[in-house]
Amino acid sequence: MGLLDIASGNSFWRGYDYYKDGKVISCNQTGEYRYEGNVKGSADNVYAVMIDIEHPKRSTCTCPHAEGTRRVCKHKVALFFSVFPEEADRALREAEEWEANEEKRRQEEYKGLEEYVNSLSKQELRDELLWRLIDERERNRRW
Repeated sequence: MGLLDIASGNSFWRGYDYYKDGKVISCNQTGEYRYEGNVKGSADNVYAVMIDIEHPKRSTCTCPHAEGTRRVCKHKVALFFSVFPEEADRALREAEEWEANEEKRRQEEYKGLEEYVNSLSKQELRDELLWRLIDERERNRRW
């Protein structure tokens, strides 16, 4: 499992933005699978980042979000994309393709719901509506 696989969606896309915005100040290969660099943070702080491609959970960053944890922060992702720019390009292409197909998926889902509703008898519709209203009311009481 790679570094990008264990990054949250937020860290992934913020790291992509940091990479594209040129916030990676330095980047050096320090071992067969290790890269170190400095990444400028959102408050102009500079964080020391080390990524280990073979063992991503060993990667480190001095930012408050990741320091002392195994979290993959935006700074680690930005450094990764600086080392492997083709991965940044691939990620963007995949996201654009996914978004282009999102409307089609949504329409297919709505069509399936419509077919389901149309397949119900009048009594089944009433029962379903009553169950949903009761369920919604119970959920609102809990909050």
